Amino acid sequence: MTRILVAGIGNIFLGDDGFGVETARRLAERQRTERRLPPHVEVVDIGVRGVHLAYQLLDGYDTLVLLDATARGEAPGTLYLIEHEGPGDTAEGAAPAIDGHRMTPDAVLALLATLCAGAGGEPPRRVLIVGCEPASVAEGIGLSAPVSDAVPEAVRLIEELLRGGVEPPVAQASTDGAST
Repeated sequence: MTRILVAGIGNIFLGDDGFGVETARRLAERQRTERRLPPHVEVVDIGVRGVHLAYQLLDGYDTLVLLDATARGEAPGTLYLIEHEGPGDTAEGAAPAIDGHRMTPDAVLALLATLCAGAGGEPPRRVLIVGCEPASVAEGIGLSAPVSDAVPEAVRLIEELLRGGVEPPVAQASTDGAST
């Protein structure tokens, strides 16, 4: 059976950077009370523990859905659904820098590729990012109003995505916090 990992990432002490963590928390809460996701979907709060995410992915997942604050220049609270195409600006053949405090999604996936090569494992075939445009990632606890308002819509988007077998459009954004 296809295994899917939904991972909330971010730093709750940097304002809207906590979007992924809060979204994963709410999604997991709804799953516990309403069983809205298929049984092969696992939701985890990774926070800033990117190295742990890389090791967890060694357990064999077909799809990874990352939940994260994603600055792309739109209005705060805008949701994005992005298909991760590759390692980004990681130099080919370069070993990933392992710094537990700065494990960006690209660094996590580069580390995972290295770990899989050494252990004979396979990275997820598909990586999706459900991101939200932050208003502020300055020091402080709590999401800004537009990002907080986007969390329930992000939960709905993720539930629809996962119930539908992870096949919807792979790059979309909405300036009103809703997916298009």
